[in-house]
Amino acid sequence: MKIAGVDEVGVGCLAGPVISSAIIFNSSALDVVFKDSKKTTAKQRAHFVNYMKRNCFIAIGVASPKEVDDLNVLKATHLAMKRAIYNLPCQPEKILIDGIYVPEGLDNAEAIVKGDQHSQQIAAASIFAKHFRDTLMSALSLKYPHYHLEKNKGYPTKQHKEAINQFGLSNIHRKSFKI
Repeated sequence: MKIAGVDEVGVGCLAGPVISSAIIFNSSALDVVFKDSKKTTAKQRAHFVNYMKRNCFIAIGVASPKEVDDLNVLKATHLAMKRAIYNLPCQPEKILIDGIYVPEGLDNAEAIVKGDQHSQQIAAASIFAKHFRDTLMSALSLKYPHYHLEKNKGYPTKQHKEAINQFGLSNIHRKSFKI
């Protein structure tokens, strides 16, 4: 059975998109133990990502900062999740989603609270999504150096908030989030 794991990153950020990843393992990927992305180092995540690229079907879904502002963060997250699922090269028979709610229209999906601790597919998706978003935010830091995105990845750190107070919001910041 083709089972997709889906997870997201960037929900609590002040800047950048919400990124979701959907992953379907092939048989060889079942031999690897994936951990929650929050329990791995950047080096470990890069190693896992290289392995996944060779041994899994992977897709990314993105919800822009504007979509987060226009829809709200939960609806934008669900949009990113659906985009990731629909971008997979083959469609899953079952979808396991990290969280409380299943996005509307996904009849073959199940939400699992702390799913990255209970499902290898969700743990792998969390690693891929975090690696992808961290890489994106580091690249964006070159265009927006005042905000130190290479360090904070868009999260509301003291340094990031101070930069916003000094330089204002950029076009990658979420206008609906209160600082």
